[in-house]
Amino acid sequence: MAHYELLLPKMGESVAEATVIKWNKQVGDQIKLDDTVLEIATDKVDSEVPSPVDGKLVKQLFKEDEVAQVGDVIAIIETDGPDDVSKNDVIQNSQSIEPSNHVLDGLPGVEQLPVSDRFYSPLVKNIAAQEDISIVELEGISGTGSEGRLTKDDLLNHISKKKGIPNSTNPQSRNVSNMPVEKPVSLSSKQVNNVDDGDEIIEMDRMRKLISDHMVMSVNTSPHVTSFVEADVTNMVLWRNKVKLVFEKRENEKMTFTPIFIEAVAKAIRDFPMINVSVNGTQIIKKRNINIGMAAALPNGNLIVPVIKNADQFNLVGLTKSVNDLANRARNSKLKPEETQNGTFTLTNVGSFGNVTGTPIINQPQVAILAVGIIKKKPAVLETEFGDVIAIRHMMFLSLSYDHRVVDGALGGSFVRRVADYLENWDINREI
Repeated sequence: MAHYELLLPKMGESVAEATVIKWNKQVGDQIKLDDTVLEIATDKVDSEVPSPVDGKLVKQLFKEDEVAQVGDVIAIIETDGPDDVSKNDVIQNSQSIEPSNHVLDGLPGVEQLPVSDRFYSPLVKNIAAQEDISIVELEGISGTGSEGRLTKDDLLNHISKKKGIPNSTNPQSRNVSNMPVEKPVSLSSKQVNNVDDGDEIIEMDRMRKLISDHMVMSVNTSPHVTSFVEADVTNMVLWRNKVKLVFEKRENEKMTFTPIFIEAVAKAIRDFPMINVSVNGTQIIKKRNINIGMAAALPNGNLIVPVIKNADQFNLVGLTKSVNDLANRARNSKLKPEETQNGTFTLTNVGSFGNVTGTPIINQPQVAILAVGIIKKKPAVLETEFGDVIAIRHMMFLSLSYDHRVVDGALGGSFVRRVADYLENWDINREI
């Protein structure tokens, strides 16, 4: 009998660790190829870890709610294969874990030094490169991870001590700003003086804590400004009502307004590419790809933002299928980690909750987020060849929150106006 080491797989360039949330297989259980062994959660999305072999689970190396680093051995599976399964075999069968001879790429001073046997996660390497920490210095930092591995918290603590500033362990906040960010303190971690008899204290779940940290970091990082536009989307609504049944019958997909909004946003980003940027200190990073995230509400009330990569390259049929697929899998916790990463702009539909408009918080490290409100029939003044008339029109508000460090009012206002123009000038005879 052989023992197979199941590793925590790589889940995208920016994901370095995951929390074990549920073991689907217990010690002694038989496992078939591709069976889900456990469920994990990253700071982006929940996911499942399948077994690459048949066998029996003989050891769980992490308990539920414990955090594992990418590349950690998380379980031992007994198989019928030969003894001494090699480490290389394990790595090759565990979704592209980086071999140790590449772990130092990009770190200062690496060209003068021999290859290290110590594993460094992509996140640790990125932080080290940004802070100009040499490999000699990195090797000297004690790690608190499995087998002495250096975690991001270890590195951030080291950096904070060097600079003499309070530590912030949020890696995204370090990528965007050098200012330390104080994390919110949960109710259970300090004395609460304003709780009356009969009040219920509800501890935040893991995702709500992550959302809370991310929102506070965003507000502390970016000075938010919001611009508003009201749009007459009557032609768009009438067109969608005309084609939705034919489209559903032909494509087996429902036509919602979301892909229409995303198409308009992608066109407007092409017109105003400086809205599609991020900030790194004093540098503005202009993004080549237009990757639009769409904020989706989960059944438990939390939010997740799946991303449509290269949204400007899709036609409306392709956008509709992508939107429906990501939304359905988001609701069923079936998104892959990489499907929530690398967004360059975010759209949130507050109209789906019956809201007229909203002032959303920027999804860092992006610099803008667009909220679309509910579409309502309202009396509006129309200019005709016979003079002004009052007519019933389908109207909606669009609101753009943007980072005033790099997006001025002229750019932010012009961008949201251009999105509205694309929606208002919809061709009611458009074919799909």
